[in-house]
Formats: sequence, C-alpha cells, structure tokens
Amino acid sequence: MPTRIDRLLPRLFQFGLLILLCLGAWQCRHGWPVSSDLLSLLPPTRGDALQRQAQARVQEPLTRQMIALVGARKREDAVAQARALGARMTASRLFVRVQTDYSPDLAAVRAALLAGRVAMLPAADRQLLENDPAAYAARRAREIVDPFSAAGLIPLDQDWLGLTRRIQDALSPGGAVQFDPASDTLQAVHDGRTWVMVRAETIGSAFDQQSPRKVAALMRQARQELQAHQSRLLVTGGALFADAGRRQAVRESSLIGAGSVLGIVLVLLLALRRWRALLAFVPAAVGFLAGFVACVAVFGQIHVLTLVVGASLIGFVVDFPMHWLGKRYGIADWQAWPVMRRVLPGLTLSLAASLVGYVALAFTPFPALTQISVFSTAGLLGAYACTVCQMPAWFARWQPRPQPALARWADVLLGAIRTLHGRRAARRSIVFAGVLLCAGGIARLNLHDDLRQWLALPAPLLQQARQIGQITGFMPTSQFFLVRADSDDELLRRTSRVDAALERLKTKHELASYLSLSQLVAPIARQRQTQTRLADLAAQARPWQAFEQAGIPIHAIQAELRTLAALPPVGIKAALAGPQAEAWRGLWLGRHDGQSAGIVTLQGLPDAAVLAGVAAGIPGVTLVDQNSELNHMFTTTRIEAALLKLASYVLAALILLATLGRHATWRILAVPLAATCCTLAALGYLGCPLTLFSIFGLLLVSAIGVDYAVFIYERIAGPQACLVGIALAASCTLFSFGLLAFSGTPAIASFGLTVALGIVFCLLIAPWLSFSNKESPSHGNT
Repeated sequence: MPTRIDRLLPRLFQFGLLILLCLGAWQCRHGWPVSSDLLSLLPPTRGDALQRQAQARVQEPLTRQMIALVGARKREDAVAQARALGARMTASRLFVRVQTDYSPDLAAVRAALLAGRVAMLPAADRQLLENDPAAYAARRAREIVDPFSAAGLIPLDQDWLGLTRRIQDALSPGGAVQFDPASDTLQAVHDGRTWVMVRAETIGSAFDQQSPRKVAALMRQARQELQAHQSRLLVTGGALFADAGRRQAVRESSLIGAGSVLGIVLVLLLALRRWRALLAFVPAAVGFLAGFVACVAVFGQIHVLTLVVGASLIGFVVDFPMHWLGKRYGIADWQAWPVMRRVLPGLTLSLAASLVGYVALAFTPFPALTQISVFSTAGLLGAYACTVCQMPAWFARWQPRPQPALARWADVLLGAIRTLHGRRAARRSIVFAGVLLCAGGIARLNLHDDLRQWLALPAPLLQQARQIGQITGFMPTSQFFLVRADSDDELLRRTSRVDAALERLKTKHELASYLSLSQLVAPIARQRQTQTRLADLAAQARPWQAFEQAGIPIHAIQAELRTLAALPPVGIKAALAGPQAEAWRGLWLGRHDGQSAGIVTLQGLPDAAVLAGVAAGIPGVTLVDQNSELNHMFTTTRIEAALLKLASYVLAALILLATLGRHATWRILAVPLAATCCTLAALGYLGCPLTLFSIFGLLLVSAIGVDYAVFIYERIAGPQACLVGIALAASCTLFSFGLLAFSGTPAIASFGLTVALGIVFCLLIAPWLSFSNKESPSHGNT
C-alpha cells in the first residue's frame, strides 16, 4: 500500500517537470539556442584587455571573411565565371561585401601617394636618398631611360625622384597574385590555369544559426555549375568550417542518440520482457531536458559539442532504473515502492559518486568542459529525481519478467568467480598477472595533447585552404606581435625593430611575409629629419648629375626636393585613411591607457618556435601565440586533472566511510582503482595516447566503478540480482560511450574510448566483491 510520501513524491516531480518544460519553452522562444562557435570552446586569452582586443581583431577574419578562386584554362573564361560567381553571391544577400572587380579610385590613390612621398617612403630608399643621393639619382635615371621599366601611377613630371613608384612597390600585395588592369581583377597563374580571386564578407557570423548553412549550400551549387564548364572553384572561410562542424555534430549526436536508444531498447526488452520497461527511458529524457535548460540558463546557449557528449548521458542515467528493475532477478515478489526504498541508499551513493566525477570537470579552465559539467550534473539530478519520485508510481502493481538465460549466465559467472576466489594460488596468480599486464601497458603510454584534438576539420576544406595558400601566398597564422608605446612615433620605431628581425626570418625562408604599421608610414620625427636633409640637398647640384645626363634639368629636381621638404608630416591615422592602406587598417588598435598600440601579423610560418627571440630586447613588444599558450595549458590542466582525480577518490572515500564503514570503503574503492589501471594499460597496448580528455574520462570511470561496487557490495536481493543489474547498466552505458569512441573529433573519441574501456573493466572486477563482503549483512531475498 503506497504511503503518503509515495503519493506526494510523483506530484512534486510533475510540478517540477512542468516548470522545467515552461522554462525550456521560454528559452527557445527565439529559436534553438545552440551554438557552433569553435572559438567559444577555448579558454580566454591570458593578458589584459588590450591583448584580448588584439586577439579578437586577429580572429575577426575567421568569422566573416571568405576567399574564393575561380580557375579556368583561358583567362577570359576565369574572369567571366568569377564575375558570375560574384554576382550570384551578391544576389544571395548573404554577404555584406563581394569584391571581384578592383577599380580603385585612382585620383584618391595618386593624391595619397603624392602627399605621403616622405611619410611612406620605404626605409631602405630613405637611407639611400639621404646618405648617398648620387647613387639614388643614378638608379632613378636608369629607370627613366629604360623603355622596359614599368610606369607608376604618377606622371614623371610630378615625381622625378620616383618616390611614389617605390611606395607602390613596397605596398603591393606581393606573392603570385597580381592586379590585371585589363580586367580590373586580381589574378594568379598556377598549374596551367588562371585563377581569379573573389573576396567576400558574410553578413552573419560564421557561428550563427543560419548563414553558414546557406553559404555552404551556395558554394556547393556554384562548384557543380563551374565543373560543368570545365572550371574549378576553391573557397575557404570560417562559415564553411562552421557549417561542416555543425553538420558533423548533428550527425554524430543523431547517431549516438539513435544507437543508444536502439541498444537500450533491446537490452530492456530482452532482460525485462515487458513493454512498460521502456519507460526507463523517461529519466534519460528528463535528464537531457534538465541539462539543456541548465546550460542555457547558465551560459545563454548550449554548444553542439555538449549535445554530442550529452547524448551519451542517455545510456548513463538509465543506470538508475536498471539497478531498481534488475532487483526482480533476486526478489520474487518485486514491488515498486518497497524495492525503491531498499535501493534508494545505493542509488543516492551512486548519484553522489557520479556527481563528484562530473563536477570535477567544472574546475578546469576550458569552457567546453565546464558546459559539459553543468549539463551532466543537471541531467543526473533530473534523471535521479524522475527515477526515485515518479517511476515507482508508474510501475505500481506491475512486475518485470526476468530473462532465465540472463539469470543462468549470472549464476555461471558467479560460480566461476567463487571457485577462483576460494583458491588462494589462483587468486594470487590472477592478481600477479594483472599487475604485470598493467605495468607493461602503462609503460607504453604516451602523453599527447594538442589543440587540433578539439577540432575535426574536414579534409576537403583543409585541402582547398592549402591550395589557396599555395596559389596566393595567403597563409595567415594565429601568432602575432602586440606592440605598445607611449607615443605613435615610438610605436613605429619599436615596430620597425620587429620588422628587422622578421626580415631576417624571411631571408632564411622561415617566414613568408608580415604586415606592420611601420611598412606604411615612418615616425613624424623621422619624416622631419628626412625633410631637413632634402632641404639641404635641394641647394646642391652635384648629387643630381645623373638626372641631367638623362635629359632632366637639375632645377626641376631641386624644385621637387623643396616641395618634399615642405610637405606636412603624415601620422598613423592619416596614413591609414588613404585607399592604399586597406590591408593595414586592422593593425592599428588606437590609444589605450595613455599608450599607442598596434599589431604585427604574420603569413606562412611553418615553425612558430623561430619567433622566440624576435621580441627580445624590444620594450613593449609581446608575442601572442594562443596555440602555444593553449598547448601549455593542456599540460598544466592534465596535472590538475590528475589531482582532481585523487581528490575525487578522497571525497568518495569520505562519503563511503560515513555511510558504509571502513571495511567497505577500501574494498569498494579498489574497483575503480583497478579499473583505472587496466584502462591505462589497455590504452597503452592499443597505441592510444593519454590525453587530457582521457584523464577526464577516467574521472567518470571512477564514479562508475564506485557505483557498480556499491551495488555489488550491498548485495540487496542477492549477488545474482546485483550482477544482472550492473550488467544491464553497463550494457546501456556502453552503447552510449562506446559510440563516442567513433566520433570524428579526436578529443571526443579519446573520451569515449577511455570511458568505454573503464566500464568493461569495472564490470569484470566489481563481481569479485560479492565474495569479499564479510561484514555487510546479506540482503538476499528470493
């Protein structure tokens, strides 16, 4: 007969579930709050606000910019098809800006070049002009009389010294991409094809809900049509990677969810042989809802990676009803509420041990793991509440029907363990062999952590990005230099010192190229120094004899020198305002806390280690290398995770000491400890490296091992019922975490494989506790 509390608990649970459903519906009132932002998975950059601003500036192109190359055997075909692609992209209304034709405002460019002849003159030409004007004049005279010398934008009579031509050469993009005046497009020739560049900027972020999917669909359709014309399309951009990541996450979460559900349905129907047993899924659904609502409430949204890992929670939380329903194998007159009261302490201990494992994830610096921790903790609490409060009401006046074959299997296995346990020599041999095998496997383990384990970048997109880099020379890196100084002039001086070090790397082919503000404009004090020198040179005729020999009157040169000496100086802001400075505008961070700040970006860096000494001895210059910082953080966090694992054992020991006593504590803890060692050894034999995610997986193995050991040790309804219960629970959990091992994301696969191996070893080791329990009273009741 149900008690008053038995009638009250379902009502409380239903009221709480109604609130949860209403809260979830309210959170989704503007659409699904699901994010696929890869950058949000990473810890924030260390350093002050300015460094974080610089990091965001460098990462900005990853979120909105796209580069497409249309290649054809004939140049005319490539130009026409690139323009058609650009028109199509514009018509899609998915892009803020699509640029195929580059028709610069030549009048504005000429005006900026003439005004900046002193300010923007490259350093090498400046030194030659000041220190050896005769040599400069001779070189310029040869250019003037050379009929094959390329003409500049400025007429000869307005720039006898050719300073604008020098500036043009220094500011040209370089690499294989060249401006084609005939078509007003940027082109490169590679592998027998002419490639025409199309640059675009998406309206939405690469990580919003809709635009990446539409952009990817547009590019797929465009590629098919170009292939029909024997042309090729290469395209790269953050939107395409985000769409691929989202599709993979949806595919994997669907596969894991469907695989888990199918496997658990089979286990429930085969083991309990009643359709009502499928209600055991309800705690999983409630747990998933609770995790979703908790994540959105805490973080404002939920990441697709959390959904993938969260899908595995389905198999884990089914353990609660499995332990309860499995007691039917040992209790002939199984009744829902009375049996629930008997297993409630064990379920509560299991919940506490599992929460220890999941909560530990929240103490890491990685947002992704923190979100998984919140999701799983809320999910476990929701599933526990559903199992304890609601499930007995649904299963009142109903009994599962045990599977005789499963009961016989449990008897056979327990009999074998009993026989071996009773023979001291055999027991010692098994322990000795296990220790040797574990030592051998653990000795083979390799430690390996890398940022790339977080991402499963599709090979076709990576291949296209590499091809675009080979054709255009556009190979951005995540490393950059942050430069600060008290004034704009000092900032440019410090930046030029960085430039000098980077030039040495270029000479040794350790760096392809770089962009810095000092390439664009010189310090104002340096401009004035140059103008003073030019004023002196204007009074001299001898250095300019080469011009006279080329037919150019010296007085014209002297007049130009006086004009240059009188030009107003150009600061950073004025230089960046010109149409020629588009590529440099993102490098200027402005004034912050009384300091000027800028960044130096890099292209084509095979080995970031060569940057180690670049900033040495230059005050105010910081090398920002987020990849290196994250990899270092992985190592640090791995140590912290190991300490967390030890802490979880201590906490579990305290809980067990308080509830079951010292005798039970050591025996119960021996199960997860042994399973952990066996899992490490198995990873070693399989050749799988020990990663940060493997260690986090071991945290869960500890929780699961304690869970199984507690139920075996308590022996409620007898060892057979307990063994069947943990076997059913392990089967359901394996369906979830085992499928995670096949994820395309290395971190998730490592996590899933570790947990799956740990569950297997927990299942193999825990039954031995059935014959070591000498103090706990037997609760067998058949």
